[in-house]
This record gives sequence, structure tokens and C-alpha cells, in this order.
Amino acid sequence: MLSLSQILMTEGEQISSFDELKQTVQQRALETGSIFFQIDIEPPGYTDRPEDWYDQLEIAFSSAR
Repeated sequence: MLSLSQILMTEGEQISSFDELKQTVQQRALETGSIFFQIDIEPPGYTDRPEDWYDQLEIAFSSAR
């Protein structure tokens, strides 16, 4: 299982926008072959973070397959 907190703990300092976070979620999903994604924390308040951030992260994960 891939979790958002895990991504942010390992790569959070290198991610500077919500768009980069979505790309990172997709990359990690492909690399790990995870079939589940847990959004266990709220991402940082990136200036480009949309109101539907939760749905967009789910879509980014799902589209990686």
C-alpha cells in the first residue's frame, strides 16, 4: 500500500507544487506496483492546491496503471 504520508516523508522537500505531488504519486504507484493508495494526511498548502485535491490525488494514483 502506498500512502501519502510516506511519499511526503521521503520526497516532500523536493516537491514544490501540487502538480509535482500528483506526478510523484503516479511515479511511485508505477514503481511500487501498489494497488491501494491511502491518503492519510492532508498535503501541504501548495499555492496551486485545488479544493478537490483529494479526488485529484486518487485520480493520479488510479491513472498510473
